[in-house]
Amino acid sequence: MYITQVELQDFRNYESLNIEFHPNVNLILGKNAQGKTNLVEAIYLSSLGKSFRTSNDFEMIRFGKKFFRIKIEAEKNNEDICVEMAVSKESKAVKLNGHKIKKISELLESIYIVVFSPEDLKIVKEEPEKRRKFIDRELCQIRPVYFNNLSRYKKVLLQRNTMLKENTPKVSLLEVWNQELCEYGSKIIMQRAEFVKKIDKISSEIHKNITNGKEKLRIQYESNVPFMKDLEEQKSLFLEKIHLNIEKDMLKRNTSVGPHRDDLKITINGIDIRKYGSQGQQRTAALSLKLAEIMLIKEETQEDCILLLDDVLSELDEERQNYLINSLSNVQLFITSAEISKKVQSTLPEGKTFYVENGQVKEK
Repeated sequence: MYITQVELQDFRNYESLNIEFHPNVNLILGKNAQGKTNLVEAIYLSSLGKSFRTSNDFEMIRFGKKFFRIKIEAEKNNEDICVEMAVSKESKAVKLNGHKIKKISELLESIYIVVFSPEDLKIVKEEPEKRRKFIDRELCQIRPVYFNNLSRYKKVLLQRNTMLKENTPKVSLLEVWNQELCEYGSKIIMQRAEFVKKIDKISSEIHKNITNGKEKLRIQYESNVPFMKDLEEQKSLFLEKIHLNIEKDMLKRNTSVGPHRDDLKITINGIDIRKYGSQGQQRTAALSLKLAEIMLIKEETQEDCILLLDDVLSELDEERQNYLINSLSNVQLFITSAEISKKVQSTLPEGKTFYVENGQVKEK
């Protein structure tokens, strides 16, 4: 699987762009704030239908314009894939192979993309929301049903919280949202637990190789509602916790129970590195997690994903750079950087080099 061509119109700082990419490696070089990340952001949209940088689609519209259009073409198992998107402040339209889709979930499983940016190096030490996003991005790609459950859960959570903010919320109406919260939330918990079990096994082996067996990495699911193996038992326990915390929720006017409070516990040799790990340990763990994400996509879908390395090589030392690159022989790479050393370039497979300046892209 690889991206073959990208067309942009009024996207971020790009007025117009039509560019063809190499199936192996694409180096995108240029000074800061020229449009390198904007280009890989457009590519990422073809996978999940949303940005990895913002939740507001209209922020990607070029300044002073009313809409943006993108067209991403790819090849998968000798078949062509085309994703088109048009976004204005009022609407969003997405086409897959010329057919307009009604739900973003219809786009999933078409193009698998993993992004690795400096922000991802912080997933170990920063707030739990970053770690939940890591889980959600991966699961949404490989399990469209998870995307649907997560979307519905977020809507129900918003409605419940809105009701809790009323001066005198009606308990009978609140119970309706409680039931739906438990319905979708329990499915999310079970799917996350399965995912974390797999990612723990893969990332542990990767980390062992990077550290020459000196460190043992463990990834554990910290579910806000204890995990149960049976779905009905999970729903029952979830509802029980909701009822136990109803007074607290009404007092704080917010929902205190559910997978929106989940976290990942990340340890090395039994030590919680979220709090007590060195910067080197945290970065190596983050690298292990991202590589495990790529391997899990392959394991679950039998497809090699596309990897966007957005200004992340400069954040890794030479040893970790080499391990990362040597692990990705079958993956199409997009590497953005202000500059890249000849030594690193010499280790890369055949590809293309592009230079970006003020929204203009030139191939070397």
